[in-house]
Order: sequence, then C-alpha cells, then structure tokens
Amino acid sequence: MSVSPLTEAQWQALSLEAERARRRAYAPYSGYKVGAALLTDRGVVRGCNVENASYPLCVCAEAATVAKAVGMGRRTFLALAVATEGPEPGAPCGACRQILAEFALDLPLALVVAGVPRTYTSVRALLPLAFTPQILAESTTSKRL
Repeated sequence: MSVSPLTEAQWQALSLEAERARRRAYAPYSGYKVGAALLTDRGVVRGCNVENASYPLCVCAEAATVAKAVGMGRRTFLALAVATEGPEPGAPCGACRQILAEFALDLPLALVVAGVPRTYTSVRALLPLAFTPQILAESTTSKRL
C-alpha cells in the first residue's frame, strides 16, 4: 500500500537512506537507534536520534532531520522514512508528529525495519487533531477583531 506518488522502488531507496542514518545514531542509554530520511523538493536529508545522560535533552531522529532540512533552507517535504531496529516498526513520538505537522500534515511516511518499509501511513493519520499553523492564525485573528 502506498500513500503517495512515490513508487515502491522510491520508497525502498528512501528507506535505505533512513537505515543508513539509523546506523549513525547515538543511543548509548536505551540502545534504541532511529534514523530518518526526509525527501524534500531538493533531495534527501537524513538524521538520527542523539541521546543524552539527561534524558529530556535527547533529540529524536525525526526532529533532528526536520531541523537539518530547515537549516538547509528546505521546507517542502514530500515523504519521510523512519527506520528502527524492530522487530516491530516504530512510529514518530507525539512531539515529532507535531513538528512534522507544522510543515506537512499530509506527509506520507514509511515505517522501516532493517531497511524494508513495513508500514505506510501519514502524519495526519498519526495526529488526527493536530494543532496547525492555520488553527493558530484563525485563533489570533479572531481575537484582534
């Protein structure tokens, strides 16, 4: 099942990029390494999770990847693959879902294990009542009237 114009071969290539990023993760505490590969209108951006002895300061792979893409001036996101070790695929956490929704609520995602897409979904499906920039704009506009 595909949720975007990407072909299975394109999803597979993006999934392998996410797997490569996962191998670079810094996860000495949990051992749970995550990689993300974000397809933008100007190529692929990869990121991985970075843990810290102070757990709240950890950075998720998805958040790291979005921050890297934005820092590179890329804001048109087309697809995201998130790679975990398994055995079951891991979905972005709630905070990362909100970060992704900021840029692309309908972003298609592949949840990947061992470089192979196992589940396809979207940010909207994972965060059906997302707090979006539009909601904020509508709320602040109505208060000014």
